[in-house]
Amino acid sequence: MQKLRYGIIGIGKQGSKYCYILTKGLVKNGELVAVCDIAEDRKKWAEEKLCNQGIKFFDDYKELIDSGICDAVLVETPHYDHAVIATYAISKGVHTLIDKPAGVYTKAIRELNEYAASKPEVCFGIMYNQRTNPLYKYAKELVDSNRLGELKRINWIITDWYRPQAYYDQGGWRGTWGGEGGGVLINQCPHQLDLFQWLGGMPKSIRGYAQEGKNRNIAVENDVTAYMEYDNGATGIFITSTHDFPGTNRLEIDGDKGKIVIEGNKLEFTELEVGEKEFNATNKKFMPKIPSKKIVKKMSRLREGYMYLFEQHTGIIRNFTNHVLNGDKLIAPGCEGIRGLTISNAIHLSSWLGKAVELPIDEEAYIAELNKRIEKEKENNK
Repeated sequence: MQKLRYGIIGIGKQGSKYCYILTKGLVKNGELVAVCDIAEDRKKWAEEKLCNQGIKFFDDYKELIDSGICDAVLVETPHYDHAVIATYAISKGVHTLIDKPAGVYTKAIRELNEYAASKPEVCFGIMYNQRTNPLYKYAKELVDSNRLGELKRINWIITDWYRPQAYYDQGGWRGTWGGEGGGVLINQCPHQLDLFQWLGGMPKSIRGYAQEGKNRNIAVENDVTAYMEYDNGATGIFITSTHDFPGTNRLEIDGDKGKIVIEGNKLEFTELEVGEKEFNATNKKFMPKIPSKKIVKKMSRLREGYMYLFEQHTGIIRNFTNHVLNGDKLIAPGCEGIRGLTISNAIHLSSWLGKAVELPIDEEAYIAELNKRIEKEKENNK
């Protein structure tokens, strides 16, 4: 196989971007051969922009997958459909790259992961494009090489997702329990929740406070604070909202050997010459400072622009293509999509129940609570 022939299922705002990436040759060994959507306006768009290039249009994802013209599919549909479509594609031997989030609730994704594991010949990935960001990649290197030392604390404040009421008034499936499965956690934050566990690991328990419709006329959560505890005694805080302006995006990771801060396209790593535990065991001074050095990495606007075009989503598609064709290691294996979703589900469930929850969560309890909100939403919309 010289090229990987892609079909894109769902060609809305993000799916059309993937069409551009593949048709403009940004993925050397990837070729777009088919697209699928159920919306009439997207069919018209595809006929005007893609079909004249020999790209086939389908209005049924099963027909696209069964056509045999695609080696791989990229799934860019509403969240509830991700696991359903991915399972069908994998069952037909079609390599599958799903967009974030993996789904709405962990039970569906756990079952998807189990099925995908039974078909090891079929490649399965997820669009966690923030893993290609050089600042987060460097932070990952520091964590994995133990230069940061044992985790003590990880805190992320990301409140720069400003969305006015007019955003929600557009309607559609976004910002609803029934259509999207939640608010800021399921829509805006899947990348950050993935990075949170990618860098800090999975917590053992979570106490979440998810306020629904704060300062907005919506049913889903748009203001969240979560407290997490880890097996080694470390703690984590995750704060997000869509009604703050200008908002903040600051990640701090404290370890025994130093501290990482990422904010404003800059990473600062303060590296201690000796770990704090070791220093404390031998120190005799009253109020000392531990000798350290600071490493700063900045991302210029030029570098940021390059990353937007040639890394990020393009980088994940290129990596997935080369994984299928050449066996390159996946940046974001599909099976890892359940981790950030587990944190999201746990925050929701904890807030709904009014108490901390242990991980893994009670999947049936989560689904039952979610369904209550979907039914209430239906009643309110009558």
